[in-house]
Amino acid sequence: MRIKDRPLTLISNVLILIGITLGLVGIVRGGSLFIALGTAGIAINARHQRKFDFYFPLLIAIALFTLAIALPRGR
Repeated sequence: MRIKDRPLTLISNVLILIGITLGLVGIVRGGSLFIALGTAGIAINARHQRKFDFYFPLLIAIALFTLAIALPRGR
């Protein structure tokens, strides 16, 4: 891991933790958006590794983001 990638890793982990916390509280749409952003940050960190380590998490992040947008509003 490069030194300059550490802030992105920290931000990604914080976003994922915020997403999990929001999901536990009941804010599923917001939680999944935060998890998707955190997963995308982790995928960007893996861009210098194997192609699978970059594309698979990125595809999961895109799918989760799309699903979160498509979820109905809970009111």
